[in-house]
Amino acid sequence: MAEEPRRSTPKRIVLKMSGEALASAASDETIDFQTVHRLAAEIVEVRQQLGVEIAIVVGGGNIWRGMTGATDGMDRATSDTMGMLGTVINSLALQDALEQLDQPTRVLSAIPMPAVAEPYIRRRAIRHLEKGRVVVFAAGMGAPFFTTDTPAVLRAAEIEAEMVLKGTHGGVDGVYSADPRSNPDATRFEEISFMEVISQDLRVMDLTAITFCQDNGMPILVFDIMTPGNLLRALRGEKIGTLVS
Repeated sequence: MAEEPRRSTPKRIVLKMSGEALASAASDETIDFQTVHRLAAEIVEVRQQLGVEIAIVVGGGNIWRGMTGATDGMDRATSDTMGMLGTVINSLALQDALEQLDQPTRVLSAIPMPAVAEPYIRRRAIRHLEKGRVVVFAAGMGAPFFTTDTPAVLRAAEIEAEMVLKGTHGGVDGVYSADPRSNPDATRFEEISFMEVISQDLRVMDLTAITFCQDNGMPILVFDIMTPGNLLRALRGEKIGTLVS
């Protein structure tokens, strides 16, 4: 007998990916286009099979991290702005890969740059999703001192998404009691509450994003996006990753 899904397929989601997910450990390139095209193909598969409306927030850590420059003495606001511009580069790469697969895609930037992206307008984003387009939110919140986790959950609330999917990389496939890469006794949670994440300091997302999701009743599914087929399995409700609610 087939296993019952643990939840129904959502109609609209925000997928949060780190910039490092677009790179490859086997390549010196900042953006590995084989990896980008594989991820794009999985997003297209979900659109075709499940009809889920998908918005994406991708980080910029493969290009620049704001905290890196700040640690080395750079002005934090300037360094964070450089990181936001890195997310625009990643967003354009993802848009190109999706559109090569005939999936209409729009990049909406929180920093105005009309030559390469549309400005972020909430109602425009929702309309794009309703028309079957994938929407990629670029440039974070358009303000320094925030990681891309916070704009991911903020945009999810603004567009009335049902869930945030946090795609991890580096072999971590959910939320653990400790770092499984350094602690072999770490155990993975199938489900966990926001309060438990906060009280145990489990670093699912940054604290601002976690408390925002808690206050707004926005569930987060943390799963390994680098395993082929996992995005489809996650949205079908199969028991992979960790559900934070």
